[in-house]
Amino acid sequence: MATFKLLDRGRAKRAIDLLEKEYKDSKYYLSFKTPIDLLVAAILSAQTRDEVTNSVTPELFKRYKTAGDYANARPEELSKLISRVTFFGNKAKSIINACRIIVEKYDGRVPKSMEELLELPGVGRKTANTILINAYGIVEGIPVDTWVIKLSGRIGLSRESDPDKIEDELEAYVDRKYWKNITYVLKAHGKKICQSRVPICSQCPIGPGSRNPICPQNGVTESR
Repeated sequence: MATFKLLDRGRAKRAIDLLEKEYKDSKYYLSFKTPIDLLVAAILSAQTRDEVTNSVTPELFKRYKTAGDYANARPEELSKLISRVTFFGNKAKSIINACRIIVEKYDGRVPKSMEELLELPGVGRKTANTILINAYGIVEGIPVDTWVIKLSGRIGLSRESDPDKIEDELEAYVDRKYWKNITYVLKAHGKKICQSRVPICSQCPIGPGSRNPICPQNGVTESR
């Protein structure tokens, strides 16, 4: 079994710098207008493709505009509207219960702290970080999604598999100025080049054939 190679701080910083430059236009991938829209979209997106989530939310956002609207929604009606996402029944319950808490404790406004967000059903650290960054411009941590988990290991930024531990390690490695966007940079890189099964290493800005051959290609057994 190949030895896992973890980048030192200097090379990790260089890799992130290059990827940030390559994907400077990357941004959050779910559609929303308000903090409550974002909360709902983020809950729906768990284990669901972005395209599916974004196809469901336009009609949803027309019918439900406030936390109070969701708090008073009938579970069967909400479930029907989101039936294309995975675990739609459980997600409908999470949305309704989260919005009831928001109405009762926060006067209908999505809270602005990690601790308060984590009290809401359906909200983990990834979702809480996502809401803080994209709804309020508060950068407290790094949202760790499936692409971050995969690429942080492959590139040599983290040897962990637990999302919370990956977040801790990335925050120690990655300059704080990149925390806001690094998740979306890695996702863009994963979808374009560093693909799940067979990455296109020949076109990678930090791949073995590039001017900056930084990536250790952890776990890569076949590439293009």
